[in-house]
Amino acid sequence: MSARCLDVLYHLFMSHDLNPNATTWHIAFGTYATRLHGDDRPTVDREHNQPEQAFIQSDQSRYEDQTSRLKDDPIYLAAPQRAVIESLVPAICDRGGWTYRICAAPLEGDHVHVLLDAKLSVEPDAIMMWLKRWLGQELSQRWGKPVTSWWAQCGSTKPVKDIKYLNNVFDYIRRQRTLPQGKI
Repeated sequence: MSARCLDVLYHLFMSHDLNPNATTWHIAFGTYATRLHGDDRPTVDREHNQPEQAFIQSDQSRYEDQTSRLKDDPIYLAAPQRAVIESLVPAICDRGGWTYRICAAPLEGDHVHVLLDAKLSVEPDAIMMWLKRWLGQELSQRWGKPVTSWWAQCGSTKPVKDIKYLNNVFDYIRRQRTLPQGKI
């Protein structure tokens, strides 16, 4: 059976229920310097981060200011690095006491998505911090430590509050994986 068929079967028969004793989090974070405020893609910052609020649009002077302060080149993850990330996240979730659902380090090589469940009392920013730290340590052991960090300073933590969003985000992440779902 092909990897694509296994992927489809996994998705069809995977239990996509929300655990009432946990929060399901969609956590995403970028690699260092690959998404700067003011470039051609919309972004958010501390002043522009509420639902329904407009994104920051292209602004050449802001982009130039951001690039002038970089301490290292932007980090884009190569295919082997993306595969390692996807293979490590389930064990990292176990280490953190979280329940792994799915993750992806997409082809663009500039970000990571993780879908997991955590105890209601656990802060999502702490989860993201540990994910970045432990993944960064593993990447550094294999490819050396970058001058700054593997990761951008911030990221996104969204609670998954309904089954429809859970199914949509699961499929969204699954379609971006470097490795087929059965290869974790």
